[in-house]
Amino acid sequence: MDLIAHLRAGLPAEAILTDPDVTGSYAHDMASFCAAGTPAAVVLPRTVEQVQHVMRTATALRVPVVPQGARTGLSGAANASDGCIVLSLVKMDRILEISPVDRIAVVEPGVVNAVLSRAVAEHGLYYPPDPSSWEQCSIGGNIGTASGGLCCVKYGVTAEYVLGLDIVLADGRLLTTGRRTAKGVAGYDLTRLFVGSEGSLGIVVRAVLALKPEPPQQLALAAEFPSTAAACEAVCEIMARGHAPSLLELMDRTSVRAVNALAHMGLPDSTEALLLAAFDTPDPAADLAAVGALCTAAGATEVVPADTPAESDLLLQARRLTLTALEGLKSATMIDDVCVPRSRLAEMLDGTAAIAAKYDLTIGVCAHAGDGNTHPTVCFDADDPDESRRARESFDEIMALGLRLGGTITGEHGVGVLKKEWLARELGPVGLELQRGIKDVFDPLGILNPGKLF
Repeated sequence: MDLIAHLRAGLPAEAILTDPDVTGSYAHDMASFCAAGTPAAVVLPRTVEQVQHVMRTATALRVPVVPQGARTGLSGAANASDGCIVLSLVKMDRILEISPVDRIAVVEPGVVNAVLSRAVAEHGLYYPPDPSSWEQCSIGGNIGTASGGLCCVKYGVTAEYVLGLDIVLADGRLLTTGRRTAKGVAGYDLTRLFVGSEGSLGIVVRAVLALKPEPPQQLALAAEFPSTAAACEAVCEIMARGHAPSLLELMDRTSVRAVNALAHMGLPDSTEALLLAAFDTPDPAADLAAVGALCTAAGATEVVPADTPAESDLLLQARRLTLTALEGLKSATMIDDVCVPRSRLAEMLDGTAAIAAKYDLTIGVCAHAGDGNTHPTVCFDADDPDESRRARESFDEIMALGLRLGGTITGEHGVGVLKKEWLARELGPVGLELQRGIKDVFDPLGILNPGKLF
């Protein structure tokens, strides 16, 4: 019995896609320079039992399985391999429970981040992780890559909100990890192990997520600086003085000018860096005033605080438009994701500017400055072989710079295909050996998302 016949034995016909014109559209995520194979089939299960059937079939026939969410990833982690089953979980999109008392939500992996956020808000609750693709990305994908977002400086990343998981293992068994309780230390923390594992250890089919009370509406300010060094000095002062902004974002000159060209926001050409800060505290105006004073002391040429949430949204529009604006400069972009200690942020930005000059490329940087998480975006012409080569080389130099500064090759986008070689450099031989050993325990046949991470 062949693969498709095996799958059909436990799945409805509409859950199995085999038309090459259709399956080809599931072959890759949004990353550049990442190879993608041709899947044998795409399966869209709706139940845990259907996922188990897929994995039992894959184990019996030794067929690789590539789990997918909404394919908004930027590292190639969801890219198909030749002959694989693409296991798309987008149809498993139910919010199973929202508990205001326990402050948890129980969801299937295909639930879209923004859908969950709006649903819990109706109960006066808040799910903080907010990737920039939150209107499209799924909770399962967020868990797979340990996603972050704009609010992480205050509220943390996805890993801090995943209390428990139901996982279908490579052989089809169902594993439950974690808890529904506010505390729990029973055994090894397998839940955290799966968060960020990029579908290489098992298939998330249910998640118990922690929620917080909905905070007050935030107010923001924008501060213009004559240098990235001055803006980064302000970031360091803000954090050193104990402030807890709900957002602290930085845009370099290239990003500012790209947004100006796109949206005509009127930011002066003399702006070398734009810092955006927001507070959702009981008295955000007072917090903004204190931070504004620190920005001025660090050399800000202008500080513009908002008086209302609507004005705040206008100020933050520049940050939200950054990637779109940079994508409009060239036919392709590579978005890096290097996180460094906050104290080395200025060196990271200035070093990236030097790399852009060295390779004669446009590289715009926006950053979750409060986390030290930078997103250098390399803009290039994909049809120009030489420019594409320079783009890839500059990308690698940016990652090397991050490691030299005591950072990491990825703060929230994951490793996937794009950064496999760099993961080995960051972990070192002992770390890599142990991580491969963990992979072998959960996936002894190596059928789960092969070719990713290691």
